[in-house]
Amino acid sequence: MLSQAFLVRADSIAHHLETVFLFTKNDIRTTLIPVTIFALSAAPKHDPTRAWHAALWIWFHLLQFNIANQIQDPEEDRKNKPSRPIPAGRISVDSAADIRWVTVPVCLLLSLWYGTQALLASTVFAAFTIWYNDLQGDKMGLSKNVLTAILGACLEVGGTVAAGPRNSSIDKAGASAIALSSTVFATTLHAQDFKDEEGDRLTGRRTLPTIFPKAARFSMMIGIPLWSYGLSCVWKIDALSTIAFVVYGAFVGARFVLYDTLGADKQSCKYYSLWYSLGHLLPGYWRFFYGA
Repeated sequence: MLSQAFLVRADSIAHHLETVFLFTKNDIRTTLIPVTIFALSAAPKHDPTRAWHAALWIWFHLLQFNIANQIQDPEEDRKNKPSRPIPAGRISVDSAADIRWVTVPVCLLLSLWYGTQALLASTVFAAFTIWYNDLQGDKMGLSKNVLTAILGACLEVGGTVAAGPRNSSIDKAGASAIALSSTVFATTLHAQDFKDEEGDRLTGRRTLPTIFPKAARFSMMIGIPLWSYGLSCVWKIDALSTIAFVVYGAFVGARFVLYDTLGADKQSCKYYSLWYSLGHLLPGYWRFFYGA
């Protein structure tokens, strides 16, 4: 009897943990992995064993943002992303909202452990999460890009601090890496919007692909290879690696123009995520060969 009750309790805990994980599942490839890679590359002191610190800090903040985002319009998710926890019936909107507000102090307390810069990044992240979601900052393409870039920068700051020794701070090279990464993200992140274009049109959300469908695609073909070359120059990448990175960037960018079906856009988004992750390795290359 006792063992059966224990098993039931264990199943319940596992169910709730899975529900929490599902809020962030879609961002593992697009955000958690690339930003963790960036944090390890941009941190002043290399220590691979700190990877879990960076990943944990980033994941908790992703959870905060994603719950705030997914409670805004559950009906849209029922049409476009039915596997998410709320449309799948795993949790109610009210319960998710309660968890969302619990994550705010949890993230702040976690950040306090890592120092002032991490705490500041967490505070700004919470404020812009409210702006993006509760104040509908995501409804316009340009403001969405800017707000998302700021949120991404907060993740990079906190993750980079967490990847270093306790109470460490970001140096000049790390700050430059974050500024560059945020600019790249702001000018290319609509690569992730093409696959949602149809749903965004139905709900009235104005993203760059819905406002300027052709121009947005051509911006990928031009912007991604240009950024590939620019980043390679800034971080003093060797000639062979620069050529490879630019060629891959050209391949990714051209796909958005040559293939515009839903399936192709989903695949192109995966290639873009890989390109973005590769770009996040470049500060680490510079630190290895040129850093003090």
